[in-house]
Amino acid sequence: MKTKFFLLILISAIFFSDKVSAQTSVATPEQIAKFYKTTTCVVLNDDIFNTYNTKIKDAITQNWTITPYEFITLTEFDDRKHESIYSFLVPTQIYFDDEGTQASYSFLSVVLGDKTQNLNTMPDLCSFPLSYYDVDYDKFDYKLGSIVLFMQNHINLTRDNSDLNSKNIIKYYNKNTESMSGKTLYVIKEELTSDVNTLSKIKEYYSGTVKIVTSEVIQEAIENEDENIIFLHKVGPPEDSNDKARCYKLIIGASDGVLYYSDYHKITDKAPDGLLESDFKNME
Repeated sequence: MKTKFFLLILISAIFFSDKVSAQTSVATPEQIAKFYKTTTCVVLNDDIFNTYNTKIKDAITQNWTITPYEFITLTEFDDRKHESIYSFLVPTQIYFDDEGTQASYSFLSVVLGDKTQNLNTMPDLCSFPLSYYDVDYDKFDYKLGSIVLFMQNHINLTRDNSDLNSKNIIKYYNKNTESMSGKTLYVIKEELTSDVNTLSKIKEYYSGTVKIVTSEVIQEAIENEDENIIFLHKVGPPEDSNDKARCYKLIIGASDGVLYYSDYHKITDKAPDGLLESDFKNME
């Protein structure tokens, strides 16, 4: 297993009391204005042999346009995190205090430097679920380009709509979700539940175009900025984990990071880990 370096942050359940979109973080207008004046420090893993550093460097270099940026070490993050001239793009390990399990999740977060020097209180502009904490980087790092684009879109959205806040952001996304018409949905077979794990089964619930592909094909679509491709980003527990809590299901544009569908469910025997029949019905 690849070395993990996610920093720990405890999220109150109040932010996720409703069905969650890709994130629910909305900073204040003052904090958002301050962000655009910062240099964004992209925090790297101290393990030089991991895949995350290469993938996040590529994602930022190719897609990050809203602030100047630089890549820093964890030691430099500790030295700078109190300085308001910086913002930080940093992987975080998150627990939800209402779940009653030991499950934790890996999120990618954009936070502002703050004198508290505490990730629990540093202003959070966007947090995106990457995986369960015990999942290796290569299960998600090939999607970082589109994820970074989504995070930029979200921060720009909150700047341009000052009435948005953590209480109404989910409603906004649900109301303004882009149409999937004319798009081809890429999914990985292992991320589908048994009721919808073939194209013929999917057709019973969803009339759009779907292709069951490999992660390499999704990576290629992201790298080629294919405007016709959208893909499933599924967050679920590793097979050998007993800490099964949430399954996040996000449909994202390969070329632009636009969010087309977002939901999560609690994993049970009747609702196993993976995209469900009900998800395809909801996508219609």
